Amino acid sequence: MSTTDPLAALAGLPGVADSVDSVRKAVDRVYGHRVMRRRSNEVTSEAALRGARGSAALAGADWALEEVRRRTDFSGAGGDTDARTVGAALRLTAEAGQLLSIWRQSPLRVLARLHLVAAADKGDTVGRPRTQGEPVDEPLIELPLPDAEEVAGRLDGLAQLIIAGGSAPALVSAAVVHGELLALRPFGSHNGLVARAAERVVLVGSGLDPKSICPAEVGYAELGRAAYVAALEGYVSGTPEGVAAWIAHCGKAVELGVRESTAVCEALQRGAA
Repeated sequence: MSTTDPLAALAGLPGVADSVDSVRKAVDRVYGHRVMRRRSNEVTSEAALRGARGSAALAGADWALEEVRRRTDFSGAGGDTDARTVGAALRLTAEAGQLLSIWRQSPLRVLARLHLVAAADKGDTVGRPRTQGEPVDEPLIELPLPDAEEVAGRLDGLAQLIIAGGSAPALVSAAVVHGELLALRPFGSHNGLVARAAERVVLVGSGLDPKSICPAEVGYAELGRAAYVAALEGYVSGTPEGVAAWIAHCGKAVELGVRESTAVCEALQRGAA
C-alpha cells in the first residue's frame, strides 16, 4: 500500500471500481436534471431534510418525513429521546455545510464541532474524544469498543490522511471516514450521527456532490439497520472482502439518495408544469 496515499489502494479492491463508477454516473444524471438549473436550492433543502430523517432513523428515531417536517419541539423535553435524536440530526445537517473549508486543514476540529452540535448540551465530555473508562452511549452499534489510546492513534492517523489529500475516489474516502468513526465511536454519544455527517462533508467537499443533493443517509435507512451493521462488521474485520463490501454498501446508499432527489426533481417539475 502506498505510504503517500493508502486510501488509493482501496480503490483496487474487487468491485470497488464498479461502485465508484456507478455512483459517479448516478450523481451526474441527477445533476443534469433540468430542475437543477433553476431550483437546485430547493432540491438541496429537501435533500437535507430527508438525509437528517434517515440518519435519525438509523440512530433509533424512525419518524415519518412529514412528522420531521411538522415538528419544532426537538429539545427532548419530557424525556423524548427520539425528538432529541431528530433534532441532533437536523442540526448536524445544517452545520456540515459550514465546515467544508476547515475539514481539509483540521478534520479533528470539525469532528469536535460536529459532536458539540449534536450533543447540544454542556459538560466536559462534549466535543472531545472520550478518555479511558468513559462510557459510550451508542446502543445500536454493538461491536467491540476500542480503548481510548487506540481511538486517539487512529483518529490522528485518519486526520493525517485527510490533510495530506490524495487520489482516492471520493466514495472511498467518505466510506473510510464513516467506517472509522463508527468503528472507533470516539465520543460518548451521537457517534453514528457524527459519522454520517462527516461522510456528507467528504462527499460535498470532494466535489462529487457539491450541492449536497445526494443524501446517502436516505439510502442507509432504506437498506436497513441490519445491512448497515453487517457491512460495518465487514469493514471492522479489515479483510479486503469486508472493506470492499462496506464501500459498496456506502455506494449503494449514495445511489439511493440520488434516486430520492431525482424523485424530488420530478415532483418539482410536475408542480411547475
